[in-house]
Amino acid sequence: MTELAINSAAAMQKWGQALADTAKPHDLLLLKGDLGAGKTTMTQGLGRALGIKRPVKSPTFTIVREYREGKMPLFHMDFYRLEGDDLASIDLNEYLAEDGIVVIEWPQVIQDDLPENYLGLVLKRVDDSWDSTKRVVQLDPHGPRAGEWAKEAQARYTELMAK
Repeated sequence: MTELAINSAAAMQKWGQALADTAKPHDLLLLKGDLGAGKTTMTQGLGRALGIKRPVKSPTFTIVREYREGKMPLFHMDFYRLEGDDLASIDLNEYLAEDGIVVIEWPQVIQDDLPENYLGLVLKRVDDSWDSTKRVVQLDPHGPRAGEWAKEAQARYTELMAK
């Protein structure tokens, strides 16, 4: 598992941009991490890089937010509050079949219902200081496309941070 050091909220958004710049239709990104780890911040950078003009917000209470106005659609999901058969109300396969990117926060709840090819990210705080923005992102690609995406995104992130 590869690790990436992120030292600020701006760098986390650049990581999101690197993911967007290297994404292809049907890519699936699974985000794990404690509350406040940077999952939504990263997704905001991804959305901005896709050309989404409206604010990308956490879908904690809505479960799914759709952004269709960018270079390709972004479907941002948060299953933190999902219980029991709540997934039955969401046609996940329909979202995965669209020519967009699916980002799922808290995928642990539905892990058994997901395809085998995805890029998993675990976002962790480096320290417990309330104002610290230092994070470590662990990349856990599953499948050939996810491995390719992870490598391309890391290279793109290095380019973005060098500017």
